[in-house]
Amino acid sequence: MWRRATSFSPLISSFKSSFFIQEASKHKMWEMLTTGIPCQEKGNICPTHRAPFITFVLGGPGSGKGTQCAKIVDTFGFKHLSAGDLLRKEIASDSEYGSMILNTIREGKIVPSEVTVKLLRREMELSDNRKFLIDGFPRSEENRRAFEEIMGAEPDIVLFFNCPEEEMVKRVLSRNQGRIDDNIDTVRKRLKVFEELNLPVIEHYAKRGKLHKISAVGTVDEIFDQVRPVFAACERKLNES
Repeated sequence: MWRRATSFSPLISSFKSSFFIQEASKHKMWEMLTTGIPCQEKGNICPTHRAPFITFVLGGPGSGKGTQCAKIVDTFGFKHLSAGDLLRKEIASDSEYGSMILNTIREGKIVPSEVTVKLLRREMELSDNRKFLIDGFPRSEENRRAFEEIMGAEPDIVLFFNCPEEEMVKRVLSRNQGRIDDNIDTVRKRLKVFEELNLPVIEHYAKRGKLHKISAVGTVDEIFDQVRPVFAACERKLNES
């Protein structure tokens, strides 16, 4: 499944802040992700030299994918990686690289895909697990292409938690109590962005035969009853490999 990655995109030269004016500074930022990190040979992230099993977990805000990820971890022993959590962790570390990410967000810019993928790869290299849930990434076709280029591989399976818009709106607003009137427009905008950017990714993996669509309506356990057979089948294949 894994193939040697032959090229890497430069970190992104479009930043206009003084942080990225000098080429040397950009190169330094790019190198910081791998400096001091125990790296396996490209295409061999798992410390046991067995190919990692990667699952993308996709779904709109309020689709319940985070809750289901927790149950997958508890039941099947996967390592859960959230792209958003990794970015926040890097910012909280107060590292020079975290400062760059924070400055990017403050300027209203999107953190480059290469940055997020490198953070994901670092966590995978440092883990003694070979089974990974990547939650909320890729969010766009550009994200997907960056992941496959840098990692040199596609995911093994993709879970898509399919949930009606009104149900997602209700769930998000219920967990943001006290700000409902202010947030409803924002929630709908987030759902529109998700549909525009994420659905092409979902369609791509459906064509590749990797997509498992889960109806995200019902109780947590009812939804997990749909998830369980997917991973039970994967476990059998992993045990045979």
